Amino acid sequence: MDHRPHGARLLARHPARHPGSTRRRAGRARRARRPGRPLRDVEHGGWYGTVLPDGTHSEGKEAYQHAFVVLAATSAVRAGLDGARELLDEATRVYLERFWDDDAGLAVDTWDTAFTTLDPYRGVNANMHSVEAMLAAADVTGDPAWLRRAARIAEFVVGQAKSHDWRIPEHFGPDWVPDLELNRDRPDDPFKPYGATVGHGLEWARLLLHLEAALDGVGLSSSADLHLAAAALFDRAVADGWDADGAPGFVYTTDWEGKPVVRQRMHWVVAEAVNTAAALQARAVRAGDETAADRYADLYARWWDYADRHVLDHEHGSWFHELDPSNAPAGTVWPGKADLYHAFQTTLVPRLPLAPSMATAVAEGLLRP
Repeated sequence: MDHRPHGARLLARHPARHPGSTRRRAGRARRARRPGRPLRDVEHGGWYGTVLPDGTHSEGKEAYQHAFVVLAATSAVRAGLDGARELLDEATRVYLERFWDDDAGLAVDTWDTAFTTLDPYRGVNANMHSVEAMLAAADVTGDPAWLRRAARIAEFVVGQAKSHDWRIPEHFGPDWVPDLELNRDRPDDPFKPYGATVGHGLEWARLLLHLEAALDGVGLSSSADLHLAAAALFDRAVADGWDADGAPGFVYTTDWEGKPVVRQRMHWVVAEAVNTAAALQARAVRAGDETAADRYADLYARWWDYADRHVLDHEHGSWFHELDPSNAPAGTVWPGKADLYHAFQTTLVPRLPLAPSMATAVAEGLLRP
């Protein structure tokens, strides 16, 4: 018997990116909405984060997980699966009703299971993946309101990052004032680590470029210079994170002065570095900036070489999820190989345009060889 938990992260953090796997992954997304399926809460609405084989489930409902359900549902629609549109309608309704705070222009983070009590914590991670889901939802629904919501989130994050020397505060109170000291006593928390998360600086940089392209495609714009912000976030993350302790690889987190805190190397960070270098190169080519394009191409190649040498598991497959500071496989923060999302995207992002979003681009035949 398989005793592994079913989880919204497993459901939706591996959204399909090519036609065959789109049908497999989106099929799971579609089945998750049926009454009686383990992830869907038929009593209170929304989706559980984790459900064990005995039927027990994790407590609480998180924006992070619900953003990924929206993302998975958009892939299901693009795959043309029965029930996909209904799943997307339900997922977007729950997201907007429970998690989107229109006054703040940001998503709240966590409710109790019954959606009666809202946790005072506010987080940028859930908002980052909300932007990703919103880009996909805009492409699938044709509703530009999703892009306007994504732009509001992005503008807030850009402002916060600029105020902190382009390091992104991750944790906030209910009034959206940053809590820069959260988890100083347990800095390697897997979901709320202390300090600046290098990989999120890289990931946000890429998402800003996707958002810029998506807005431009429908004649909209942002009040922030998204390209300038993307370049600044990228440069800060690389300066702080790459080879920061004398060994190749990106450290996981730094303090607010850029000093490494958690020195483990996570597979998803180098994956995002590769993706963002490719996105910035594409943006530079479009702008006719050959010098910048060459720089990003060199970094792209360097980080792929690093991943091939240290991170890819050539014996057993997939990517080692965590390396210690000497680049030996480890499991202090992320044991096992639960996440395909980042590694799989790294095989696709460099071969796709900045817009539309990935599943839509693949469905439209835009994936380059």
